[in-house]
Amino acid sequence: MAKKFASAGDMADKKISFTEIGKDLWAFTAEGDPNTGVIIGDDSVMIVDAQATPRLANMVVEKIRTVTDKPIKYVLLTHYHAVRVLGASAYGADEIIMSETARSMVVERGQEDWDSEFGRFPRLFQGHESIPGLTWPTMTFADRMTVYMGKRRVDLMFLGRGHTAGDIVAHVPDANVMFTGDLVEYHSACYCGDAHFADWPDTLEEIRAFDLDAIAPGRGDALVGSKMVNAALDTTGDFVLSTYKPVARVAQGGGSLKEAWDACRAACDPKFADFAIYEHCLPFNVARAYDEALGIDTPRIWTAERDREMWEKLQG
Repeated sequence: MAKKFASAGDMADKKISFTEIGKDLWAFTAEGDPNTGVIIGDDSVMIVDAQATPRLANMVVEKIRTVTDKPIKYVLLTHYHAVRVLGASAYGADEIIMSETARSMVVERGQEDWDSEFGRFPRLFQGHESIPGLTWPTMTFADRMTVYMGKRRVDLMFLGRGHTAGDIVAHVPDANVMFTGDLVEYHSACYCGDAHFADWPDTLEEIRAFDLDAIAPGRGDALVGSKMVNAALDTTGDFVLSTYKPVARVAQGGGSLKEAWDACRAACDPKFADFAIYEHCLPFNVARAYDEALGIDTPRIWTAERDREMWEKLQG
């Protein structure tokens, strides 16, 4: 039987967890599905990444209402991907925050990404009819911005390219907790279709330098304690390099995309085959690594048509 594309065959519900990772700081996780962070300040709530649809976002709101009745004032989007941003309308927030680079990526490729991800993740996009359109920020920043939620301070920062060109993190200094988006994953494959492989390891070291007490990663369980934090940083870095190096050798040696795919599988399957969304991510990761190895700095835009063409080439 032919393999199904990406996560087209994954329709099973995931178990949701809502974990406190610092005082009034929560991680909404679901067995490798996109995570959402919750920061509760003195007078309001900040959401970190919004989920793919209002339907899923409402599940986050249900969990929030078990721990606070404070209004949701801010939605922070760590990057532009559809599975992270299209549920934003459900929170009724006053402000939606992105990096300037992330906003520019919505302009450049937001609709194409939505169309592409819709075909990759049918389960996540159940209830998609309620999405009002592309999510646009009301506030942007270049490198750093601080939000005060009463006495609670939240530092929003661009620490370097990685998962995309516009990734940002949220650091809560009073608890020394960081919400990293997809720059860090835990027992989940990194999606690298928009990645900057050469920069990503340095960005991870910028995160490590905070000597964090906890991280809410983009996917996978909440990371509490320095041992889990550093293990996730190590594994994420290993995944990125283990993907890129064999593909680069093939690409720079004149080999085909299919040969690069085979080389990547040989290096990564033994270490990462049991990670969440590993098979989903692999074709996009190989295609982007192949391009970067040949000097293409700006990731090519993924479209539903390009998805199909790439998948047919790798399967053929």
